[in-house]
Amino acid sequence: MTAGSPVPDLSWARPRSRPPWNPSSGAIPTSTAASCCGSSPGSGGCDVSARTRRRHGGQAVKVVVTGPFGAGKTTLIRTISEITVLSTERSLSEGATAEKAETTVAMDFGRITIDRDLVLYLFGTPGQQRFDFMWEILGEGMLGYVVLVDAARPESLGEAAAILDSFRRMASVPYVVALNRATDLDATSDARIRAILDIGPQIAVIPCDATDKESVKGVLLSLLYAVLEDLETAAVRA
Repeated sequence: MTAGSPVPDLSWARPRSRPPWNPSSGAIPTSTAASCCGSSPGSGGCDVSARTRRRHGGQAVKVVVTGPFGAGKTTLIRTISEITVLSTERSLSEGATAEKAETTVAMDFGRITIDRDLVLYLFGTPGQQRFDFMWEILGEGMLGYVVLVDAARPESLGEAAAILDSFRRMASVPYVVALNRATDLDATSDARIRAILDIGPQIAVIPCDATDKESVKGVLLSLLYAVLEDLETAAVRA
């Protein structure tokens, strides 16, 4: 978000007064929702911004969950979503394992209501490099993103670094790194991860369990706090 952009109301996340939420800030563009869900504006299909305003009287916010193949992105979204997740998984033609027989080829789509004024729409990206054209499509209009890495597969950190680099070039928005299947994080591991991903101490690196709802909530709240900090900084500079 650039300096001078309208600042939305995220007072639910921190008890201070905020400037009013501007509907043009952080909402899912109609073009993105339509292209992702196969519906046209006004068709009643997947115009999620308008639908959320009608049903909740609030605002829809787009969050992207990205990361390497097999990191647990689809699982994370299914764990937290209050609706049945729209998924585009297909059977793997190669590289299938006992744990991973399918892969996302376009996107996963889920929703979580924070309160009547804020609904998060979660878009999961494909992890395989051959589907990287979807990253930019799904990243359009996002307010922040989660980079999910499987801690049981440290060799995938190189893939995560390449994905993160692509997203940083794509949009200057807040993000957090979540380590799936990690129960804790010692200083040595934290330093190694930060070095490989080329991230500073201001970026949260969070151990998580993609199958546990409370753990996933913690990841999303960390991201939303980062978004709030970014918006406050932009407001001060404006």
